[in-house]
Amino acid sequence: MKHLKISIVFFAFVASSCSAQVKDTLAEKMMVYQLPNGGWGKHTSDKKNVDYTKKIDSKLLKIIKATGDDFATIDNNATSREINSLIKAYSSTKNPDYLKSAEKGIHYLLSMQYENGGFPQYYPNTSFYRKQVTYNDNAMVNALTVLYNVAEEKEGFEGVDSKLKEKSKIALQKGIACILKTQVLQNGKLSIWADQYDENTLRPEKARAFEPVSLATGESVTIVRFLMMQPVNPEIEKSIKSAIQWFRESKIEGYAYSVSKDGGSTIRTLSKKEGSAVWARFYDISTNKPVFGDRDGSVKFNYEEISEERRMGYSWYNESGTKLIESDFPKWLKKNNISQ
Repeated sequence: MKHLKISIVFFAFVASSCSAQVKDTLAEKMMVYQLPNGGWGKHTSDKKNVDYTKKIDSKLLKIIKATGDDFATIDNNATSREINSLIKAYSSTKNPDYLKSAEKGIHYLLSMQYENGGFPQYYPNTSFYRKQVTYNDNAMVNALTVLYNVAEEKEGFEGVDSKLKEKSKIALQKGIACILKTQVLQNGKLSIWADQYDENTLRPEKARAFEPVSLATGESVTIVRFLMMQPVNPEIEKSIKSAIQWFRESKIEGYAYSVSKDGGSTIRTLSKKEGSAVWARFYDISTNKPVFGDRDGSVKFNYEEISEERRMGYSWYNESGTKLIESDFPKWLKKNNISQ
């Protein structure tokens, strides 16, 4: 019996060791690119988004070594994408290196959060608009969704260290409080959210030259959906209903926005289409009129007045509010037994 027990323990150890050495090609590359502080950058050496299906970019590794942690960001899905992928790789391979790398990334997200609950676009790099609380391109919500999954043990995050789970619960609540606090108030009425905010005052700010101080529709749709994932309380219910009402009142009916390719060029077209509706990407905070920015920092209220480079190089309209209003919101009401 003693020999049998030893054999069982030995084979269990061997099986565990073999399992731990199973490797995932994408996960291995992600660990190579991970920065000392646990975050990731978003660009290759030629300024394109990192593609983990391609070979390691030796030039990028030199840049990473030179710039270090200043390269770390949550913009363009960076860091949240890698954490989610590493957790998925760990779930399928049980390679502890992937879990360790993901946990290091989670530590980074926790370390970058401001006391007011907001997340900057970059950390520790504070140059230009990078230190602002950033909803743009869903940066802050992507980070909070990772922390939500850690705290709730969802999407494969069950194996994460228990200390990180407790810290994530606290960070999640701080983040939700920041979201509720930054919902723009218009004449005493809650509307939606701006792209970026001053990290101290939490007032809406501009970012790049063509991104003026304004309400941001695409990001606000994502914020509302994130709030719909949370347990309902009176403040969250009011926030969601107010945003839905704003989307209903601000839609541009009878139009569609399409994006197509013509050779190597991107063609963006706003055209009339009965029964369809769009929202401008940005709305003026004071007037609720669609607003458009250009490379020179000028702000226009007419889409046709901005340069062709910006018309074709940036998505100025979207249709994301339709599904939010017609599908997501009714399901949320029914699920939580809430009257409209």
